[in-house]
Amino acid sequence: MTRRLASLALLCLAVVIAPSTGLSQAPQQRTVLIKCGRLVDVRAGRVLSDQAILVEGDRIKEVGPTSTVAGHAPADARVVDLSRSTVLPGLIDCHTHLTFDLATGGLRQYTISVPRQALVGARNARVTLDAGFTTVRNLGANAYTDIALRDAIDAGDVPGPRIDASGPLIGVTGGHADGNELAPEFEYRADGVADGVPALVAKTREVVKYGADCVKIVATGGVLSKGDSPEHTQFSDEEIRAVVAEAHRLGRKVAAHAHGAAGIKQAVLAGVDSIEHGSYIDDECIALMKERGTYLVPTLYLGDWFLENAQRLGVPQYSIDKGRTVMPLARKNVGHAIASGVRIAFGTDAAVYPHGLNAREFAVLVKLGMTPMQAIQSATVNAADLLGWSDRIGSIEPGKLADVIAVSGDPTVDVTTLEHVTFVMKGGAVVRDDASPRP
Repeated sequence: MTRRLASLALLCLAVVIAPSTGLSQAPQQRTVLIKCGRLVDVRAGRVLSDQAILVEGDRIKEVGPTSTVAGHAPADARVVDLSRSTVLPGLIDCHTHLTFDLATGGLRQYTISVPRQALVGARNARVTLDAGFTTVRNLGANAYTDIALRDAIDAGDVPGPRIDASGPLIGVTGGHADGNELAPEFEYRADGVADGVPALVAKTREVVKYGADCVKIVATGGVLSKGDSPEHTQFSDEEIRAVVAEAHRLGRKVAAHAHGAAGIKQAVLAGVDSIEHGSYIDDECIALMKERGTYLVPTLYLGDWFLENAQRLGVPQYSIDKGRTVMPLARKNVGHAIASGVRIAFGTDAAVYPHGLNAREFAVLVKLGMTPMQAIQSATVNAADLLGWSDRIGSIEPGKLADVIAVSGDPTVDVTTLEHVTFVMKGGAVVRDDASPRP
C-alpha cells in the first residue's frame, strides 16, 4: 500500500510539473500605438500636439511625433486613436482608504466583518481605477485588508490601481488610530495601537512583517474619531522618533496624520516623509517642511462633501462638530502653505467621501492658488517622488510603466475635465475606453 501511494504521489507530481503546451510558452508582448491629440508633458510642464506613444508589454517604449513613432510600430500593433483627446500619465492618489466608506463609521464599523471590508475594497478599487487613478497609497486598513487587496490586484484577481499599502495605522491607546466608541468591558484595542518606545518599535516591525509598503503614524487627534482633539499631539517625542527611525531602517517611508501645528512640527522634526492633512499648518511648520523637503498631502474636497452629507448618513455628531471647525480652517491654512512653496502631493482621503470622485480635489487646489498644471503635477511627478516610484510611474517617458489616461477637454485650461476620464490604460492593458472612435 505504501509503495502504491508513493507511486501515485509521484504520478501526481509529474502531472503538476509537466510543461503544458499552452502554459509553458512565454506570452507574446502586446504592442500598442496610442495616437494623442494633445499630450501633457508633466515633467516639463507643457502640452504637446500630434504625439504618439508606443507601448510594448507593460512599458512605454517610445514617445514623440506621431509620424516618427508610428513608423516604428510593427504592422500588427493595436492602434488606439486618442487624436481628439488630451492624454496624461495615470493619476496617483497618495491618501486613500479603499476598504472603508463613511456610511460605516462610528459604531457601525464594528458590524462589518474583515472579509466584507476586503470585498468593499475590491469594489472601491475598481471605481478608483475607472476614474483614472492607476496608483494609490492606501493609508490605513483593518486587519491588513489593504495588503490582501494589493496582492489580489497584482495577481490579476480583481481590477484596481497598484497600491502602496500601509496596513494598520500606528498610534497610541485612545488616539485617532484606536477604537474609542466601545465601552471598557469590551477591552477593544485596534490593530496598530502600542504605547512606549519598545512596543511601538515592535509594532512597526510587525506591520512591515505582514506586508506594509509604507508606514502611517497618527501624530495628532482626528476629525472622525471620538474623544481626541485634532490640535493635540499623541506621541511623545521619543516615541515618534523611534517609530520613524525604525520604519526608515526597514526601508519604508512614513506618512504622518497630523492636523495640529504642534503635531506637524513634531513629525517633521522626527523625519517623516509626508504630512497628511496639515489643517493647522503655520509659518514655523512651513519653514521646517521647506527646509527638510517634507511633502504636504492636503485632503480638502472632502470638507465640501462631508459637511453637506454627514447628517444624512448618520455620522456621529462629535465628528460633524469637529468637521465644522477644522475643515474651513484647513483650506485657509493649506492655501497659505501652497503660496509659501511647500511641496504638495495629491491626496484625497477617499472614504470620507465616495471613492471614484477623487479628481474633485484638483479644483480645490486650483482655487487655493495652484495653476492647473501644478495641480496635475501634484498627482503625477510629485506623487511618484513621494512614493519613491519615480523610476516607474508619474510621467509618460520611455521605460516607465504604461499608465495612460485621456480626457476630452484640456485639463491645463479647465482642471475639472479630469473628473470625466474617458480612457484608462494601466501597465499596458486598456481597462476603459470611451474615447476611441467607434466603427
